[in-house]
Amino acid sequence: MSDLVLSVDVAAPAGTTWLALTDWARQGEWMLGTQVRVIEGNGRSVGSKLSAFTGFGGIGFTDAMEITTWEPPLRCTVRHLGSLVQGTGVFQVLAKGASHCTFVWAEHLKLPFGLLGRAGWPLARPAFALGVRHSLRQFASFAENYSMGEQ
Repeated sequence: MSDLVLSVDVAAPAGTTWLALTDWARQGEWMLGTQVRVIEGNGRSVGSKLSAFTGFGGIGFTDAMEITTWEPPLRCTVRHLGSLVQGTGVFQVLAKGASHCTFVWAEHLKLPFGLLGRAGWPLARPAFALGVRHSLRQFASFAENYSMGEQ
């Protein structure tokens, strides 16, 4: 397993941040190169399944996920079900007063490609972390301006 845990401060209430974070259909507005859709359930309960395509120009991969923890407005945990991406992902919102919070994004991944994947992770991790950091900055702006009416 390999872990990556990053966070961003958000100038929005925890409840608004949670709604923005779990607006799966709009994740592509802030998550780098990714489009997410609910494929089973309502997307707001344990057992719901999500599909996320990550790539550019039609080249990429699909990450199938199942929600395993749903604790609004605090935490959503998914289990990655694919052959390429396996492990768990955690989105957590930590309130910091009435109008601010911190969004923590954690990935606990089983690396693909066996020994080759484990050997290559130290090279790939900085690029992966750079993409997540970019997405986190984009998310903060998205959440601070979030309106459910734009769905």
